[in-house]
Amino acid sequence: MRLRLMLSFALIVVVSVAAVVLIVRQGAAVEVRTFMFRGGATGTSGLVTALEAYYQEHQSWQGVESFFTSMPGRRGGPGGGPGGPGPGAMMNQRLRLVDASGNLVYDTTNPSAGGSLSQEQLQSAIPLQSGGKTVGYLLPDEGAAFTVGDERALVSRLSQAAISAGLIGAGLSLVLALVLAYRLLRPVRALTTAARRLASGDLSQRVKIAGDDELAVLGHTFNQMAESLQQAEATRRAMTADIAHELRNPLAVQRANLEALQDGIYPPTPENLTPILEQNQLLTRLVEDLRTLALADSGELKLEQHPTNLPRLVRRVVERFMTQANTNQIHLEVVSGAAMPALLLDAGRVEQIIGNLLSNALRHTPPGGQIEVKIDLQDSAQRPTTVLVSVHDSGAGIPAEALAHIFERFYRADRSRSRSQGGTGLGLAIARRLAEALDGHLAAANHPDGGAVFTLYLPYRIDQHSLSAKEKIL
Repeated sequence: MRLRLMLSFALIVVVSVAAVVLIVRQGAAVEVRTFMFRGGATGTSGLVTALEAYYQEHQSWQGVESFFTSMPGRRGGPGGGPGGPGPGAMMNQRLRLVDASGNLVYDTTNPSAGGSLSQEQLQSAIPLQSGGKTVGYLLPDEGAAFTVGDERALVSRLSQAAISAGLIGAGLSLVLALVLAYRLLRPVRALTTAARRLASGDLSQRVKIAGDDELAVLGHTFNQMAESLQQAEATRRAMTADIAHELRNPLAVQRANLEALQDGIYPPTPENLTPILEQNQLLTRLVEDLRTLALADSGELKLEQHPTNLPRLVRRVVERFMTQANTNQIHLEVVSGAAMPALLLDAGRVEQIIGNLLSNALRHTPPGGQIEVKIDLQDSAQRPTTVLVSVHDSGAGIPAEALAHIFERFYRADRSRSRSQGGTGLGLAIARRLAEALDGHLAAANHPDGGAVFTLYLPYRIDQHSLSAKEKIL
């Protein structure tokens, strides 16, 4: 990772510096050529352009004398401006115009002079171009003798300077890239180390998070994953211990009774076999509860949704617990709100949820208390969206420290009382997982009037065949 990052930085630096050097070299050559060969050094660049335009228009130097005599003899005259000297900017120095063959066309100090210039003199003259050809030369007396060889030497020196500057810049850039790569990869290295330790079994590994960039988000996600794994491992260990504990007690009771029967201490009467049968039923219920949870966790719990009259189903479940409620002198009633059509539900699973809630409520409601089962609808935009089934008991309520754990497997606020009454500690956990499998939710809270209240939320799914014509239109 570090090597790739460094190579990427190096490639960017090399390409950038090379491009800068080439552009600077080309630009320097153009500017030097313009400055030294196009009148930039003598201030006659504007005059050179004007003479080339004159030749382009007339296709000869005939009458160029009038061009020179019509120019003002001071700086800033016609043709000048802020962009550079005009044609008359250098009229107070001697200017000679020569045609392509070297013959003198015009001399500003001696208009009637004639003759020709030598090749040595023409080497320091400014060539005049038209149509890609040299059509003449302009020779200012103050022009420097600058040849093509001098241009190459100057451009070469400028190129060397540009390359040196580029190499220095590249070196500094690579040093900066190394520092940045180290700082950028430091959290990645820390994350890699923590991930390796996590993979080796150390689930307590966490990484420090600073900032809010992508690496910080990655670190936060890693910490969440590690926290989830640690909690899952703690839950697995606790669950294993709880299952062993729950299995050990019934098995111990069964073994003690069987040994007593085998040794002849107890005669094999129905009364003496009853405790063994009860413990076997408890073990069967525990195994079935564990199987239900395993199916729900793996998403393999089969649901069979059919049109169901929910109020009737709830009343049927309540009737099963009525005898137990009367025995404990507990008033158990059902309160149903507005009428509702048949809903698409898995009646068996809903019955199992409500049965677990009622069983839990009866265990925690003292004699003389009451349990209210209420069915209602939750509206959104004047349309029902959720069905609510709540079970409210008049017991002591749920301790504040137990609210966050009430749906955990094998969790009991009062372990001894629950076990003595035959509970497996899985009823509420199963109820919540079944509710989630039905696309619903199960919540627990303490009622303002006292006691605990468990509320089952189910989606309001209507069996269209059960609706009347008027209800379908609405």
